[in-house]
Amino acid sequence: MDLALLRTFVTVHRAGSFTRAAALLGLSQPAVTSQIRALERQLGRPLFLRQARGVTPTTLGDELAHKVAPHLDALVKITESGLDVPAAPRTLHLSGPPEFTSVRALPALTPLVAQGLAVRASFGSAEETLDGLAAGHCDLGIATARPRGGLLSSTPLCDEEHVLVAAPRWAARLGAAGGWPRAGAGGRWQRAGAVAGSEPGPAYEAPPPMLEHVPIVEVHESLPLVSRYWAAVFDAKPAAAGTVVAPDLRAVLGCTVAGAGLAVLPRYLCEDALDTGELVTLLDPPVPPLRTYFLVVRAGTLSLPHISRPHEWLLRAAVDW
Repeated sequence: MDLALLRTFVTVHRAGSFTRAAALLGLSQPAVTSQIRALERQLGRPLFLRQARGVTPTTLGDELAHKVAPHLDALVKITESGLDVPAAPRTLHLSGPPEFTSVRALPALTPLVAQGLAVRASFGSAEETLDGLAAGHCDLGIATARPRGGLLSSTPLCDEEHVLVAAPRWAARLGAAGGWPRAGAGGRWQRAGAVAGSEPGPAYEAPPPMLEHVPIVEVHESLPLVSRYWAAVFDAKPAAAGTVVAPDLRAVLGCTVAGAGLAVLPRYLCEDALDTGELVTLLDPPVPPLRTYFLVVRAGTLSLPHISRPHEWLLRAAVDW
């Protein structure tokens, strides 16, 4: 059985699409279709069911992929290692959210850069990162969503704590309004009916009415971070719209420090401002909202050293994040 046909088959199986597999293999779609048909003729049975969007493997297709994929991945690893010949330096194409990639991931990879790894970074949303990986535009992705299907595989990297913050003058105004629940001020403003040992739920009964009059600084008109925080902490939706919208959390941080309003930010990004007193936390919920980051690669590519080493390095670094 031709190894080239098997390689094409495994790529289609993982991609779920002849078109996507063709892009990953550097072949035309008709060439991929021809190779799959040739393999199906050799086996005497279909390997995929053609659908409007991509293909679905048959039982035989799943069985064959399970048998041959590990061996093909091992052959790729041997080929990439060059046997006894030192492998040529490879470039890692990394994609992820701009703030986390800039502040966390790229600095963590600096020791590998000193050892000869070249890195090319691109920024995008979780959807853009996963699409780029699937299309072969990048090698390693950092995303806040776990991919579906067999083409991409993911590993949890770390959890990001979100905090509700504002400049001290806003906190002072809210405190002067009365009834504002501050950490260490003699207890928490609990949700209605909350008792010790009760089922978990929103930390607070409702959003304090004073918050409706504080401008919101966000990364998008849909208020993704504020809405997620409100849902987790208050079981409600924010009543106000965004006053300042900038598509980068570092800009949100700068505006919030300058006093533009309140914001929900990752703790790692605003920790220095909290330590210096430029920002203060407005609430201290018992269980802070979290968001999980995942390291994502195309299935089978962790056998490649220029991907596996950064992957492992980031996992080690994330222990301290």
